Amino acid sequence: MTETGVSQARRSARLLASLKPDAIISSDLSRAATTADELASITGHAVTRDSALRETYAGAWQGLTHEEIVERHGEEYAAWKRGEPVRRGGGELETEVADRAAPVVLRHADKLPDGGTLVVVSHGGTIRTTIGRLLGLEARHWEGLGGLANCSWSVLGEGARGWRLLEHNAGTLPEPVLGDDD
Repeated sequence: MTETGVSQARRSARLLASLKPDAIISSDLSRAATTADELASITGHAVTRDSALRETYAGAWQGLTHEEIVERHGEEYAAWKRGEPVRRGGGELETEVADRAAPVVLRHADKLPDGGTLVVVSHGGTIRTTIGRLLGLEARHWEGLGGLANCSWSVLGEGARGWRLLEHNAGTLPEPVLGDDD
């Protein structure tokens, strides 16, 4: 991780610590793990690492720039951008990512005390697909959630009818702004 990335992780950790998390889970890949460790150092919680929270495996697309993907895999890329289920580069479908990541989040959320907070540190695509799954959105609508900026977060809460998205792609507010319907 670059010096800028470490600085972003430290800043986010200070803000997220104000949520008083009860548990932290993370992808086992280094950038996410390092980011989670920053929060753990402030809160004193151990980080549970899980490979199911890794980023989408993109097969032959791994390590390529956007331009290289378009040049080498243009038709496949166009189909993916249209929202078709595509194994990018022969890798995972977005639904498969959600199939492996969402149960991990739910399992850890179920262990929380009433009103508890779980921080999940992962990767943009995995976070987006997991949020989509938890909200009950059809996979073709997940792209509408957009990506997350580095060291930004989303806040979900359980409402009367399931999970609700309270904040998305936040980077400054440490707690959700709740409406009258809560």
